This record gives sequence, C-alpha cells and structure tokens, in this order.
Amino acid sequence: MILIITILIKIILYPLTNMSIRAQKSLTDLQPKMEALKKLHKDNQQMLAQETMKLYKENKVNPFGSCLPILIQLPIFIALYWVMSNGLASNQFEILYSFVKNPGHINTFTLGLFDLGQKSAILAILAGLAQYWQTKSMVRKQPPKAAGEGGKDESMMAMMNKQMLYMMPVMTVIISWQLPAGLALYWFLSTVLTGLQQMWLFKKKKDSISNVIEGEIVK
Repeated sequence: MILIITILIKIILYPLTNMSIRAQKSLTDLQPKMEALKKLHKDNQQMLAQETMKLYKENKVNPFGSCLPILIQLPIFIALYWVMSNGLASNQFEILYSFVKNPGHINTFTLGLFDLGQKSAILAILAGLAQYWQTKSMVRKQPPKAAGEGGKDESMMAMMNKQMLYMMPVMTVIISWQLPAGLALYWFLSTVLTGLQQMWLFKKKKDSISNVIEGEIVK
C-alpha cells in the first residue's frame, strides 16, 4: 500500500519534482560563481545580494524552486506519521467514515518482515543509503589539480558537497530510526524514485547536448 501511495504521489508531483531537480542542479553549478561574488563583495552585503540576484536572473535560476515539492509533501508526511503512529495501533474503527468498510483487523506487517507501526533500523539504513546515492548523483566532482588557481572555488565547492554527501544520509538514518517503519519505507521509496527521475533528467540533458556539434543539431 505504501508503495502504491508513494508512486501516486510521485506521479502527481512529477512536474514539480522536475522543476526542483533542475533548480537544485542549477544552484549547484552556480556555486563557484557565487563563491567568487562573496569574495569580491565580502565587505558590502547589499551589493552581494544584488549581484547574487542578478546571477540568478541571468541564469534563469529560482533559488526557492527546489523547496516547493518538499513543502507540498510535508502535510502528506504528517498524515502518514499520524496513521503509522496512531491509526495502525488503534482498534477504534468507529472513527472511520461511514462509507469505509470496517476491516476488523489491520495487518501492520509488510513483506512479512517489517511492522509498519514500529521502528526499523534496517529501513532507516536503507533510507540513508538511498539518500547517499541520490545526493552523490547531484554533487559536483572535485576539479583536477592541474586546474591551478582557477580551481580553488571548485575545490571549496567540492568540499562542501562532500560534507553534504555524508551529513544528509547520516541525518536521514537518525531521523528515520526514530519514526515508524512505514515512514522510513516511504522515505526510502520516495528517495529512490526521485533519484531515478533525476538520473533520467540528467541523461536526457546529456543526450541533447551531445547531439549538438559546432552549433549544428545532429539528427
């Protein structure tokens, strides 16, 4: 059931997720230029803000574009938390709507392995691994040493990305470990589907670029 719910949510949010992935990737690609602006205007915060917004506008980047799907999914996440924490453990079926058939008993196990209403270290770790995979496919690669002085900003960004690469999965494991297994399963499945969508978008973009040679489109 959670798999079906996750797939339906991802289908509904597909356009917004696409926009979010593109915005996040664009922000990642712009980080070296943003670091350069911070150094150039380190003593003038007003000018820094103006130049940063100008950079966003020139590159058609919405800095808040990556947040919208998360905000939309928050009520869904809260509803799932309530169901997993209270609904599955309750036998008070009188609170159901009149058109909902009384199930008599709710089987909280999925795949015969996980009790959706209880904590699960295995699902928490799986959610963390999925987060690591999804984040790793987004972060920028560290530039070669041959890049010289021009690669310093890239190196700094690579260090920040590396910190995020490990911090996010660890935080995911810690948080998921405190939640019912159903939520950890939803987190895991949602992250995997987002990662697959992200890979498809990047491949599509790469293919479109590879079809352009010296300004001519190869058909």
